[in-house]
Order: sequence, then structure tokens, then C-alpha cells
Amino acid sequence: MNRHFLNKRCFQVIMVAVAITPLVGSWAEAREDLGKPNIVLLFADDAGFADFGFQNSRQFKTPHLDQLARQGIRVTSAYVSASVCGPSRAGLMTGKYQQRFGFEENNVPGAMSLRSGLRGADMGVPLDQTMLPEYLKPLGYRSIVLGKWHQGGADRFHPLKRGFDEFYGFRGGARSYFAYKGKPKDPLNRLERDYGNFKEHEGYLTDVLADEACAFIERNKDDPFFVYLAFNAVHSPMHALQEDMDEFPQLKGNRKKQAAMTLAMDRACGKVLGKLEELGLADDTLVVFSNDNGGPTDANASDNEPLSGVKGTHLEGGIRVPFIIKWPGQFKAGVVYDHPISTLDLLPTFVEAARGTPSSIKGIDGKSLIPFLNGSRSD
Repeated sequence: MNRHFLNKRCFQVIMVAVAITPLVGSWAEAREDLGKPNIVLLFADDAGFADFGFQNSRQFKTPHLDQLARQGIRVTSAYVSASVCGPSRAGLMTGKYQQRFGFEENNVPGAMSLRSGLRGADMGVPLDQTMLPEYLKPLGYRSIVLGKWHQGGADRFHPLKRGFDEFYGFRGGARSYFAYKGKPKDPLNRLERDYGNFKEHEGYLTDVLADEACAFIERNKDDPFFVYLAFNAVHSPMHALQEDMDEFPQLKGNRKKQAAMTLAMDRACGKVLGKLEELGLADDTLVVFSNDNGGPTDANASDNEPLSGVKGTHLEGGIRVPFIIKWPGQFKAGVVYDHPISTLDLLPTFVEAARGTPSSIKGIDGKSLIPFLNGSRSD
């Protein structure tokens, strides 16, 4: 009998106990007897607020994410802590406003931190900051980051030195979706497996990242895992498969390409969600889909309607993002949650789901979403 069946049966017994006795009257008490869920974070890059079916797009097709929204909770007022990629992800990974530790600019070639004076690859999340997988590891989780890292390109900032057990992606901020035939202009955008194993992929990167995520899930199906699938889609360069573009005959130019890139990302999410179903893990997995900042309107012609502003601004269109969260047995399906949340809240949410104690973590700005989303707290 595997752990997933036991976890599900344990949850059913606990729910009966809650209904018939006052001895177990809160999530905080009941969770001590639950198994630890797997955690999957599907994270888009530069997506437009309105560019998903579940966000009422009439142009783009996202059937797998639409289904995820029907199965879980769609949050209408989700915010990020920065309007550009690197700092936003730093907030996500630490649960803190990135201004607290001086990671306020994108670490791209030629850039310089105004606070530290560091440049390019040496701009990264300081090593005295604890990252999400470092909290999950002592709770028994094995973790992987796939795709875009963008938290520091120098070796000392490498994902395997920040709590992740596996890495398949690139250290920089944007790269080709197809294999480089020679050395890229920015060496941080080379594709890397774990530490220092540089080898380009075959095929379209969005699909490859999904396949790698599925392989990791297969390898770790018997123990709790954390998958951080950090797509570079739909960030420029605007690279799309012809068969995906053929799905949008009514669109032109970069708008057509972005629709195709979004369709590919949705397909990739579907692969991962399908793997969880195939292995019988779906009911024991907490899944989140969101985005790192608002969509730009120049390179990829994204749509942030009805919000004002774009990536790089602190108007709503720069910092408000699509957000879905699903946790069977814990959160009701088909719910729309309109109260504001932040991606800073994901770290304490994941820690609490993993049966850790987020209230014991000093200095974080996020709050666990669990009591709000399961209805046990409304203030």
C-alpha cells in the first residue's frame, strides 16, 4: 500500500473526526495527522493578464489551465513583489520583499545593482537569504528547478547551492527556445543539467522542460517532491512552432506567435498534470500556476486588459498576475477568490502544507494562504 493511498485514507478519517468530535477542531490540529503533499509550481514568464481562457481570453487557447482553474481556486487579485523577472522571483523564493536584501534590478548583461555596485552575473540573491527549497528539504522534500533561474549567474548563486537537488535550465534571463548552434552571446543562457553540465536540448524548449519535469516526478513518486517549473515562455525571443501558430489563423505578427507560445506552455502544463494523474498522485499534490510580472506590449504584444500598465511599471498591469491553486481534499473546486494575495505568500503556504511551521520563520513578509482558502479564516 503506497503512501498516497494512506494519505488519502488518513485525510478521510480526519474529516469524519472533525465532523463528530470537538477534539479536532481546526486545520492546525488536523494537519498534524495528514501526509505531506507533493508541490508543483508552474510559473510563466511575461504572460499577459488576459491571455488565458480562464481569464476570459477570446483569442488564446489554454484548455489544460482552464481545466485546472475549474478543479481548483482562481484568484482574481494576485500580485507579485516586483514588475520585472529577477526581483519578482527573488521575492517568491524568499518570501520577502526583495528590497530587504538589495535585489532590486534584473541581473542582465551590463546591468549594475545601484545598492551593491555588483554587475551582471555577480548580481544575485545574497547567500545569507534562505530560499524555499531550503525550508522544504528538512521536511523530507526533494526539489528541482527547471527552466529560468535568474537569481544570480555566478557559481555561488547556483540552484544546487540554494537548496535544490536538481537543476535543468539556464542561469540567465532569456534564451532561444531552440538549441544554440554555437555559443550564445550571454553564456548564462546555456542549457545546463545540474552543475556545469552544459548541453543543448533537442526540440522546442517548452516541451522539453515538461518532459524533464515528468521524468523527475516519475523518479520521485514514492516520496514528497517540489517541482518548480519556471518556464521562459512567453518571454522573448518570440519563437513558436509552426503547428502551434496554425491554430490561430485570425492573428498576425507577434500576437500570433505569443498565442502559439502560450498554447505550447499550456500543453506543457497538461503533460505535468497528466503525469500526476497517471501515477495516482493528483489527489496528493498541491499545484499552483502563476506568472512573474505583467506582460510587456512591445516584444510579445501581450494583453493586460482590463488593467492599466505593463511589465516594468507599478500600475496594476505590471504587478497583477493570473493565479490558480488546486489542492484536492483541502480546497473546494471551482471557487473564485477575490481578496488580494501575493506570490510572497507561496513560501509560507508551501511550508505549512509540508507540515512545517511558517510562523517560526523570522523576517518573511508572506502569510500562509491555507486558512483563507479553506475557509477557516476570513479576516
